Amino acid sequence: MRTELASEPSELGFPNEDFVSVGLPASGLGGVVVVLDGVTPPRGETGCVHSVPWFTARLGGALTELSLSRRDLTLTEVLASAVARTAAAHADRCDLSHPRTPQATVALARWDAETLEHLVLADSVLLVERTGGDGAGPGVTALTDDRLARIPRERLRSAAVVDATLRNKEGGFWTAAADPSVAERAVTGSAPREGVRSVTALTDGATRWVEVFGRGGWADVVPLVRDRGAAALIAEVRELERADAEARRRLGPSKTHDDATVAHVTF
Repeated sequence: MRTELASEPSELGFPNEDFVSVGLPASGLGGVVVVLDGVTPPRGETGCVHSVPWFTARLGGALTELSLSRRDLTLTEVLASAVARTAAAHADRCDLSHPRTPQATVALARWDAETLEHLVLADSVLLVERTGGDGAGPGVTALTDDRLARIPRERLRSAAVVDATLRNKEGGFWTAAADPSVAERAVTGSAPREGVRSVTALTDGATRWVEVFGRGGWADVVPLVRDRGAAALIAEVRELERADAEARRRLGPSKTHDDATVAHVTF
């Protein structure tokens, strides 16, 4: 098994609010990959004394540990337990009911010799590459939670409107914040491990290569990362962000660059 991780903040000198880890048990059987994209709050009150990187480090660490140590739990239960554990770490000092309390998207994959499980919440993405050895045929499957993408862009332009009507609301989109019940909203599933060649997890700063700039499809991302490296995908996104004036207008001045993370596991 080979693993490769790359993560870059939106701008030098700014904290990286993403989190990435690959966990491999001492037994050598199975593993887990965790990628989180911390939600950057607008300027103003968030109800919490902690930073987004503090939150993603806590939540990501809990997800990694629980996924490996509690194989009896489903990934939905793992996420619920990790959210509850993280919330308990600052409930005595922070208003966790605030709509902008620290929160994150989640892309999580766990495997053993027989099964590959996945969980996706909000706009991070998991790509599963199959060789066709399982009889299902070769190809790349994108595992996504597309609820945020389905919301008309004009409804997302005001932070106040998003917080009041869409963020962790029915008809809107869901992120991992302080309520463990959000785990029930995640997109989950499992498939035979046989025939899986690789798993790639990306935050939306890296998925721009497909979703914003249209340089290729999901099936093109995997060989790019495998052949040129995870950092090469992020570097290409940065070049496109600097060069594409139309994309900069669509993204807005505060989003010209975003934290970008790629985790690639080859079996």
